[in-house]
Amino acid sequence: MDRTACPVVVVGAGPVGLAAAAHLLVRGLEPLVLERGAAVGASVRDWGHVRLFSPWRYAVDRAAADMLGDTGWTAPDPESYPTGNDLVDRYLEPLAAHPDMHDHIRLNTEVVSVTRHGFDKMSSPGRDEAPFLVTVRTPDGAEDTILARAVVDASGTWTRPNPLGASGRPAIGEQDLADHITYGIPDVLGSARQRYAGRRVLVVGSGHSAFNVLLDLVDLADQEPGTEITWAIRKPAHALGNLFGGGINDALPARGELGARVRSLVDGGRLRLVAGLKIVRLERTADGIVVSGLDSVLEPVDEIVGATGFRPDLDLLSELRLALDPAVESPVALAPLIDPNVHSCGSVPPHGAEELKHPEPDLYVVGMKSYGRAPTFLMLTGYEQVRSVAAALAGDWDAARDVQLVLPETGVCSSSALAERGVACCGAEAATDEAPANEASSCCGGSASERETATASSCCNATAPQVIQLAGVTSAKGSCC
Repeated sequence: MDRTACPVVVVGAGPVGLAAAAHLLVRGLEPLVLERGAAVGASVRDWGHVRLFSPWRYAVDRAAADMLGDTGWTAPDPESYPTGNDLVDRYLEPLAAHPDMHDHIRLNTEVVSVTRHGFDKMSSPGRDEAPFLVTVRTPDGAEDTILARAVVDASGTWTRPNPLGASGRPAIGEQDLADHITYGIPDVLGSARQRYAGRRVLVVGSGHSAFNVLLDLVDLADQEPGTEITWAIRKPAHALGNLFGGGINDALPARGELGARVRSLVDGGRLRLVAGLKIVRLERTADGIVVSGLDSVLEPVDEIVGATGFRPDLDLLSELRLALDPAVESPVALAPLIDPNVHSCGSVPPHGAEELKHPEPDLYVVGMKSYGRAPTFLMLTGYEQVRSVAAALAGDWDAARDVQLVLPETGVCSSSALAERGVACCGAEAATDEAPANEASSCCGGSASERETATASSCCNATAPQVIQLAGVTSAKGSCC
């Protein structure tokens, strides 16, 4: 069977998936985009109320913009900031409706598995010449198969949130209390308002998703008396230096402002921050939900928001030969470039098809899913990934390896080795609780100048959860500096 006559299957019709289709079309290849949602950008709609911290100029892929330009599409103001709904309404839906794109998209089509046609994982002779066999679940619930010359998995990680449990598995009682836990970024001021108004709410997580939830909850508390907010993170009190990002030094001002606003709320007593909480148990009591850490117990709450990051769903690729880093769960060549234990500031060098390759030829995992459990992904990175992958699939490896990517600096670096070499920090989410920042250079640091004068011996090693007052990054219990 000549697999080159088959389409390139793209899994997911989000921003990176549709960008992949656009680049494949530019290269003269036939894409087939499979989206399990009822419309393009289905996962984006789940956080549609959230405003991106990247302006439009970082949110639109070049090949897609060129395609839309042929239709008279009016590009948004490049310096304005879209919400998730704006991204779908003003960019993804017009792109999906383009005559060259429309017939290459199938909605309500869930990818169940991807294998090699006629070969299980153990079979080798003739394997590389066989097409991929993509098993899908159609809108009527039946299963069907599609043959593909290549597969580009851009399905993201949004539907696989990390659990609250600090050990990587759901905490005891977490699944039983699912009706009181929301993962991600609920629309606190909109559709989910009644769920949180006047309630005691615990937010768990230390990235920008948590920041968005916290800011909305503070606004809700201003409008709805009795709304109480507790913010819990796994990082200990002595490792809060980069918790709030780069502030005014961030090349994306909106990203820097998120952290600055949250810090001011903690300093002002509007938010109760509990550091060093590693959740092991949740229990329903007459007074509310009691959350227990390794050696402490929080006061009861009514609702919990888990903003502890996401992880890839690798089940659909289980019969393919993958080369994944055992910790990050990204391609082995990419993992050391994005490992959040080292790169909490996102000092990620340009990378493309070469770094995304697996032992299974013509299989590429791109976008947020390519980063595995690392939280440092930016949409702009995904666009350059799929440009490179499309070039590789077209046989133009010179273009595939000519990866050019300049990401906006975060204004923070937690890797002392990088700081000593003067490496710029580019385009990262703040480290999540699951992927904490490197603590060696961030201990007790507020500003960059403060971090330069801090020494390891000046910091404590407290591990018990602490309620933190952050003026000067000090603890109510005097546990740091």
